[in-house]
Amino acid sequence: MNTKNGSLAASIIVLLIALAASMAAGCVLGAADIGIGDVLRVIASKLPILGRGIEVAAGTESIIWHLRLPRVILAALVGGSLAGAGVVFQAVFRNPMADPYLLGTSAGASLGGALAILLGIGFSLPGISGTGVMAFAGSIGAVFLVYGIARIRGRVSTATLLLSGIAVSAFLTAAVSLLLLFYRENMQHVVYWIMGGLGTARWDSLPGIVPGMLVALTIIGLSSRELNMLLLGDETAAHLGVSVDALKRRMLIVGALLAALSVSVSGVIGFVGLIVPHMVRLVVGPDHRRLLPTSFLAGAVFLIIADLLARSLVPPVEIPVGIVTALFGAPFFLYLLIRRKKGVA
Repeated sequence: MNTKNGSLAASIIVLLIALAASMAAGCVLGAADIGIGDVLRVIASKLPILGRGIEVAAGTESIIWHLRLPRVILAALVGGSLAGAGVVFQAVFRNPMADPYLLGTSAGASLGGALAILLGIGFSLPGISGTGVMAFAGSIGAVFLVYGIARIRGRVSTATLLLSGIAVSAFLTAAVSLLLLFYRENMQHVVYWIMGGLGTARWDSLPGIVPGMLVALTIIGLSSRELNMLLLGDETAAHLGVSVDALKRRMLIVGALLAALSVSVSGVIGFVGLIVPHMVRLVVGPDHRRLLPTSFLAGAVFLIIADLLARSLVPPVEIPVGIVTALFGAPFFLYLLIRRKKGVA
């Protein structure tokens, strides 16, 4: 095993241990006093054949199996997916301050979710509520709108795409504010959803998002080598045989898909896709074959811990997890700005 492979293996092992520890903490800690042994018994009781004869108190089983465990798993999936999307956007824009919401995904999701809540839209798809469906549609719709505006004569420049994203996000955010002005009685519900949270996590939340996340992450993984070339600049990447425009279009689509799927089940959780890839990059380097898997695991650990803090800091009140990630992310964002100002980053 060479040094690089050894370093990657060590990083993944450390992150897997951290993931297991954070998931255990997420299942154990809370208002109800439950030990790790209880958690293991509940999980074992659900296993075929092995689970026969294992008795668990009904209350303990309900808390672990129906509330905490699906919430922890959903936090891992959402955190990992947002971090993976952040890796993609930072590569495409060649900027460590790019995040998955850059193209209006969060603003579009906020508008879709707000419409669903305020208008009482009750339809749903398997695993995704009506609010989630509308948030997903708004998120994807915003990305296609931004891309359509930025496309000029069949080509899309990074600068135009960025400016279009800013303009569309501002417009959609204004639309959400206007809706809240006319529907003040439901304002608290909408604002709470927009700030992000995992309190509605259930097992049936997973089937609606897992297949899409797996497909998107697989496509990104298979494109890791091309993403590495993209970091050298568009012209250099083109000379090395990369179809730059097609690669950027494909990566923006799958990155937006990851962000949209995440938002559909958790609301808008900011800064995960910004700070996690950048921090991991400082450890494992810019090679996307190493950066993507480690960022996914680190994002999962980060959001599990953030969600645990959100529901534990001021019990019995649950803080929206988006506030917790912002408390960590905003200072880190300012740190990046200061480094860039000094010409270090």
